[in-house]
Amino acid sequence: MWKQIFSKLPRKSSSSSSKSESASEPGRSYPHSNGRTGSGNVGPARASMSKRTSSVFPSSIVVGIEPLVSLKDVPNSDKQSLFVSKLNLCCVVFDFSDPDKNSSEKGIKRQILTDLIDYINAGCSRFTEQMIASSCRMFAINLFRIFPPNDRSNLSGGGETEEDEPMFDPSWPHLQLVYDLLLKFVGSSSLDAKIGKKYVDHSFILKLLDLFDSEDPRERDCLKTILHRIYGKFMVHRPFIRKAVSDIFYRFAFEIDRHNGIAELLEVCGSVISGFALPLKEEHKIFLFRALIPLHKPKSVGVYLQQLTYCVTQFIEKEPKLTSSVVRGLLKYWPVTNSQKEVMFLSELEEILEATNMVEFQKFMVPFFRRIGYCVNSSHFQVAERALFLWNNDQVISLVAPNRETIMPLIFPALERNSQQHWNQAVLNLTFNVKKMLSEMDEELFLSCQKKFEEDEQNRMVSDERRRITWERLESTAAATAASTAATTATATAAAVAAFQPVTVNTAVLVTPVVPSIPLAAALS
Repeated sequence: MWKQIFSKLPRKSSSSSSKSESASEPGRSYPHSNGRTGSGNVGPARASMSKRTSSVFPSSIVVGIEPLVSLKDVPNSDKQSLFVSKLNLCCVVFDFSDPDKNSSEKGIKRQILTDLIDYINAGCSRFTEQMIASSCRMFAINLFRIFPPNDRSNLSGGGETEEDEPMFDPSWPHLQLVYDLLLKFVGSSSLDAKIGKKYVDHSFILKLLDLFDSEDPRERDCLKTILHRIYGKFMVHRPFIRKAVSDIFYRFAFEIDRHNGIAELLEVCGSVISGFALPLKEEHKIFLFRALIPLHKPKSVGVYLQQLTYCVTQFIEKEPKLTSSVVRGLLKYWPVTNSQKEVMFLSELEEILEATNMVEFQKFMVPFFRRIGYCVNSSHFQVAERALFLWNNDQVISLVAPNRETIMPLIFPALERNSQQHWNQAVLNLTFNVKKMLSEMDEELFLSCQKKFEEDEQNRMVSDERRRITWERLESTAAATAASTAATTATATAAAVAAFQPVTVNTAVLVTPVVPSIPLAAALS
């Protein structure tokens, strides 16, 4: 059948045709492996290519085919069959650890993939089911693979500044062509979603999501675009995609604490969240509180904080009532021992405050400014400085001013302690500026807070003095008791030694025999 179909195709030479037709039996399975694929920039003579093709590519496909025949050079009636045949040829996977191995075949495969991309770009007719099935099979064989274990700890130990240099896959030149073809294929108007959903199924999507853990940032960037296209194309798969991404976030936050593609997945989520209809479904709120908020827990939050903040603020802009729960969630995961993360959290909270209304602000202002007070008193100057910078934000001031009677008593003690004992001059200057701002906002309340702070400090000093005296009294009492006990013990020991006299003469000793007890019944008998 293949000979009948491709006998009409143009041949470059009779020698190549004869060598193609001399291949072995049809029906042979397509070889593939889990190794990474790639591409070489080799362009040898066509005769040499045909000779090597029969030894590497599947013989059932090579029969009667000139691999370099372009789809645009054949009649429209033969394009679909040739498209499928080229896809089957691309199911052969090469080893790119050795750039000189199978260089000619790699070049042929690269040209075939380029031709397939050009064919889809040119606007082809509607894909048949056979074309869709062959395409998905080729994508699966070339892309889906298990990544080798990696011992680097850049994403489990530190923030964004500690990230190691990215690793680039040597097979990327070829992988890029396969990803480009997948992107064109999914985005093409020739793909019928009703037929395509049978092959771009849940298993296909899960394996595609697994690829987000790739070390190569170029691959993750392609996957991000492709996943977004799949989400837009196949509406029936949208709930499953959201759930699968949530599972990745759960596992990362609570189990493995390591994943390379969290930032890219959050970028996709940001686009998805922006398209949520109002009012938000309960499923979407669960995604916010159970998937996004816990992502603040890992140490590597700095790598994806920008994307995470965007997703969170999208939820708040769509439904402002969520603000209080979001802020309390951030306070729950507050990094009390990680100054770098504290600075990041303060930046995110400032963005959230810019989208907060007065009603929601009043729900969380007390725990929020209590935490800000701790940050202002931080010995790490960057944390204290970032907390004081909040007062330069006009939106924050507009929220604070109507609630100054509640907020000023919370923040004033921290400012006063800073002005008295903080070591950093920049923090001292900012502290004085904030105190001046609060004084201008409500001088009477400011003086009242200052008076109360002085009274509290006086009471604290009195309490500390009482505590010191009490401890001194306890220590002296304990020392006296210990000395008295030691003297009593020494006296008793000396008396016991003096009272003990060794026996030096014959002394009568009264010995009382021990009579064993006899049961009453035995005695009577």
